[in-house]
Amino acid sequence: MSHLDLLLPFALPPTEIAPDLLKELDMPALAHLLSRTRPESDGPRVMMFDGYARALPHEAWLAGTFGLAGDRRDSSPPVASAWMRVFGHEADAGCWFVVQPVHIHIARDHLVLTDTRALTLSETDARTLFDIAREVFAEAGKTLMWGNASAWFLRADDWAELSTATPDAATGHNVDIWMPHGPCERDWRKLQNEVQMLWFAHDINQRREAAGERMVNSIWLWGAATPRQDLATAPYTHAFNLQGWTEALRLAVKSTGTASDARQVLVQGEKTLVLLDDLLAPALANDWGTWLSVLQQFEDAWFTPLLEALRAGHLDSVRVLAGDAARLARFSATRGSLRKFWIKPALSPLLT
Repeated sequence: MSHLDLLLPFALPPTEIAPDLLKELDMPALAHLLSRTRPESDGPRVMMFDGYARALPHEAWLAGTFGLAGDRRDSSPPVASAWMRVFGHEADAGCWFVVQPVHIHIARDHLVLTDTRALTLSETDARTLFDIAREVFAEAGKTLMWGNASAWFLRADDWAELSTATPDAATGHNVDIWMPHGPCERDWRKLQNEVQMLWFAHDINQRREAAGERMVNSIWLWGAATPRQDLATAPYTHAFNLQGWTEALRLAVKSTGTASDARQVLVQGEKTLVLLDDLLAPALANDWGTWLSVLQQFEDAWFTPLLEALRAGHLDSVRVLAGDAARLARFSATRGSLRKFWIKPALSPLLT
């Protein structure tokens, strides 16, 4: 039996402007997949989340699906040890965090975390900034390890009880609400401030500022995990477009890759997960013109060929998972459910 899950973070438009946005879309294939569905067998169609949760709904769903939900609901998913393995590191003992270089914008009366995807940082510059941060943490008796230009890993056993948030959950918000809190939060902030001061005066940031680029002016801590918090057996045989921290999930599936079109994944068969996170950046930036353009492009690249594959029997079922900052809606379609001719195809289920 062949099944495909299509995960679309921020495909649910904001309630207050959703009707106006949907009027701009011409997506008959998506309308069929959303309207002619079957009931979900494992709970409500729309899963509601706390708007102040430490992970976005799609992040929490991915973590739970791959066994990384963790025991705490007041913190980000424990992804550090699994993500470390992507870079050849093993968390044999202790508590490890993800540390990411970020830009924090100074607003009129508060500080705002900006989208990490918008922070272009070369490996050479990242290595230089990493070395500075590593010395700061080493003096405090903590180990900082390199992953890549945008992800590092910190061992801090005594910080295990800190409550942290994923960068995407905090993006666009006042950082005071989303910063790590709990035991030892002052120790973290002290080291964070030391890194910030050393980075601020560095030639790299002076050069970036002169060029009109965002300064790399802080670090973000999240994803605390111990060695026992590792991936479970995946419910998928194939996964596509895993990037950022979701790269860690590829270790639990038989085959992974990248795909820009449904036709590239339909030949795989079995059970497939496709992550399309292109709507994340415009949604977090409230750029709804770009959001509309990106979603419309999915019609020809994804929804039309998936609908055709269902009708032809090349796929047994397709599930579209559409989220925003507080909801994750699931729409499961089969060849049989598409025969509900009395239901008029519409995009209105996205108003859910």
